[in-house]
Amino acid sequence: MTGSNNDINVLNQSPIFDKLKNGTFPSAPFEVNRHEYSKGYYLADGIYPDWATLVKGYSCPTEEPTIKFTRFQASARKDVERAFGVLQGRFHIIRIASRSMSVNRMRRVMECCLILHNMILEDNGFALSKWEERFTTEEMENGMERIRNRGRDRDIIAREIRDRDLHNQLTEDLAEHIWNLPPTFRNAN
Repeated sequence: MTGSNNDINVLNQSPIFDKLKNGTFPSAPFEVNRHEYSKGYYLADGIYPDWATLVKGYSCPTEEPTIKFTRFQASARKDVERAFGVLQGRFHIIRIASRSMSVNRMRRVMECCLILHNMILEDNGFALSKWEERFTTEEMENGMERIRNRGRDRDIIAREIRDRDLHNQLTEDLAEHIWNLPPTFRNAN
């Protein structure tokens, strides 16, 4: 129906978290302020729900740490948007209307463009790191173990993705972490 595809409806129907639920998403554990988190997260704006896998800025920050975090989060989101703009400028296929493509084809085109972009950066000596250097053998084995166990905990993972308490804890931990950065980082932005 007209108007029924708002951001929330699209998010709820999106396959974006399917790999995470199925256990086929690469393991991305990290620690912030002595709290361990097992899943990565996406940067989002205020319209999205309070899910553990979505990090958004505070809607009305009043204290200095939350103000600073909201600025950093918005800045990082803009960096991602600019990076996507670079890809659009380099690869025309990303700019064209995608309504005629299947979701699977759009995903493959985007992955291909990202791989080509990274290959160009590496070939020109601008790559930040290589795949082999970023992941240890143990992390890769843990990821493979998750793939072997996929489907077993799909419902549990789906609840973890939408965990509001975990979202709040992660947001508070990130805000505190950013606030405690050395002054050279804190005063940037």
